[in-house]
Amino acid sequence: MSTRRKVVPVMEVHEAKAFLAVARELHFGRAAASLRIAQPPLSRLIKSIETSLGTALFERSTRQVALTPAGEALVEPAKALVAASEQARGAVAKSVTGETGRVRLGFAGASINRTVGALARTVRTHRPGIHLELHGSQFSHLAMQKVLDGSLDTVIGRWDFVPAELRSSVLGYEEVMAVLPADHPLAGEASVSMAQLAEESWVVLPSGPGAALQNRLTSLAMAAGYMPRIAQVAPDSWTLLVLVAAQIGCALSLDTVRDNVSSEGVVFLPLTEEQPPLEVQILWRGGDPNPALRSVVAMAQNLYGGPRRAGGSGAGVG
Repeated sequence: MSTRRKVVPVMEVHEAKAFLAVARELHFGRAAASLRIAQPPLSRLIKSIETSLGTALFERSTRQVALTPAGEALVEPAKALVAASEQARGAVAKSVTGETGRVRLGFAGASINRTVGALARTVRTHRPGIHLELHGSQFSHLAMQKVLDGSLDTVIGRWDFVPAELRSSVLGYEEVMAVLPADHPLAGEASVSMAQLAEESWVVLPSGPGAALQNRLTSLAMAAGYMPRIAQVAPDSWTLLVLVAAQIGCALSLDTVRDNVSSEGVVFLPLTEEQPPLEVQILWRGGDPNPALRSVVAMAQNLYGGPRRAGGSGAGVG
């Protein structure tokens, strides 16, 4: 034996607004005026709602309009329906303007912690509806690939080369420094040249396409007439300093690492070679449709600097 499923009437948002207008005014003419429609269409709409629900919502007479018990029961659900509709519209509007959403931000680690921390605080203050998802320990060349493949939305790091499909802005500048064991014969000098380190072994971070710090080591050493002998590859700056302190080799690092990581057993020395600072950049995909990403990039640009596209030409966050 087949059974018929009972159909539950569904009230549309425009019907709920019409019902609430009449319930509020208890007068079809005034309710129609508040809705900016004529009275006959409003009367027909209320009648249609009552037919759909199978019960009268208003008692009508020539002198007054009053809610029936069914009408009284419908007031709060109708208000909730209208409020939910407005909330949904507001949520969509905020997502379109970049006030809400999710942004996955990658960063390298110790040397960039303060930059990321300040940006995260700015986002929480000015765009509390954005969920900024932080992914640390992202080496620059690997993080760039994650932005390209969509695993990350944006990343802060250092690159000598940025593919054309990505956009970048400079957030700051870092000084490249030599790191020596504290008991190294040159440790007491005010500065050191790459030529003085020609016979040293080197501890380096993982290298890859566009890895700025590792490229700088190679170019400076070659300019001094040698290729650096790599003793060990460290997984991060903390380990790199430990290995230098253990006399595994010398290293190139940054003033921001010196300022943010415990450096017991090592010394940081400026290089005598004239060289430009390394640029700390934020990268994102050009044309990414995520409005929240555009908001985060704009806040980073306002916090640290102006927009800059890879290759030297200016670019916005589009």
